[in-house]
Amino acid sequence: MGTKDDHSYQISHLFSKKSILVILYALIPLALIHFYIFPFFSFQTSPSELESTAAVSSLPPPSQDVLVEEAKPTKPARCDYSDGDWVPTKTGPLYNGTSCGMIKGAQNCMAHGRPDTGYLYWRWQPKDSRCDVPVFDPALFLRLIQNKHLAFVGDSMARNQLESLICLLSSASKPELVYQDSEQKKFRRWVFHEYSATVSVFWSPFLVKGIEKTESKGIMHNTLYLDMANKKWASELEKIDVVVFSYGHWFLHKTMYYEGNVLLGCNSLPEFNCTDFGFFEAFRKVIHTTLKEVTSRFHWSDKAVVVTTFTSGHFEGEWDKLGACPKLEPYKEGEIEMPYLEKTFRNSEVEEVEMAIKNVKKMNGRLKIEALDVTKLALMRPDGHPGPYMHPNPFKDGVKDRVPNDCVHWCMPGPIDAWNEILLQLMKRWKKD
Repeated sequence: MGTKDDHSYQISHLFSKKSILVILYALIPLALIHFYIFPFFSFQTSPSELESTAAVSSLPPPSQDVLVEEAKPTKPARCDYSDGDWVPTKTGPLYNGTSCGMIKGAQNCMAHGRPDTGYLYWRWQPKDSRCDVPVFDPALFLRLIQNKHLAFVGDSMARNQLESLICLLSSASKPELVYQDSEQKKFRRWVFHEYSATVSVFWSPFLVKGIEKTESKGIMHNTLYLDMANKKWASELEKIDVVVFSYGHWFLHKTMYYEGNVLLGCNSLPEFNCTDFGFFEAFRKVIHTTLKEVTSRFHWSDKAVVVTTFTSGHFEGEWDKLGACPKLEPYKEGEIEMPYLEKTFRNSEVEEVEMAIKNVKKMNGRLKIEALDVTKLALMRPDGHPGPYMHPNPFKDGVKDRVPNDCVHWCMPGPIDAWNEILLQLMKRWKKD
């Protein structure tokens, strides 16, 4: 049996062992915490090596480098079709003066005896190589408006674009004219039964409420209410899926302007002793009122609104003089500068469209709004008008010094078909979106 000293030694020895174990167990988590806060290399690396390591660690990982190198440029959300050139093409039109019976006589240049055909063989090529305008696909267009109603609203330029579209679509499917208001054909409606697609035209040269001048009835000027949309089309909006507005030329006439039923002023009416009110401001107010009418009522919907921008005429001298629009080819880039009137009208429309788009976004709406910006396309095509061939065979009795000319509207087929080719591209993008 051990002595008391031996027993004390054993207890002391046992206590020492336990103390060491406790200390070791306490050090392990402290060490782990230390390594977590201070990386392991800090104990093994010199200051200079640390700087090098830190520089390398600040670079993106190899996988990110690969992604950056392989990333392709993103295409713009909206293609700019407004700037480009007319380039020659061997592809002829989808219809002609006899195959489409919808052409208004004054625009049926081929049937009226226009001898040259070069104006038919040009296509619009946007400067942005990513933005192409392929040949019109009538079957695709009809599929995009299947079970829908597409309406054109405006003046004779809206009607010109409407008739171009009807002729293009007729090359794939024959429509039925289901409504016509009168011999003036100001309100018409077609149905493509194969696709249950409806296409209409509404005569509304000012888009807003107004009284058109009618000289035969003694009404010598127009009267417009700039803050009130024309009910003839506004009352039908609920039944329309895509509406195309086109207007402008009637704003150059003598007009009285009202807002809130209060006379704002007049354009070119000095005999009424009223404040002069420029047609540029009236023009902008009209498109603002028009877009507000649609956005306030249907911002939540899947409808679409298109504003075809103003297109100019190409009169060279008097309208009834031989050679009023004699050009036989498009202008090349730099050959003509956009006149002030066309530029101002076009800018007003584009700016109001952009403002309407922002307003729809603020309302969290789904309504689609686009500017079909064709002002430059049209400016560069002085060869595309009927000219003297607004009437049949104007020179059958010989060349006359005085002959009426139409240098505003477009031959069909002709340049205006490109308006609808671009419209198809917009609609394709809507479908993708």
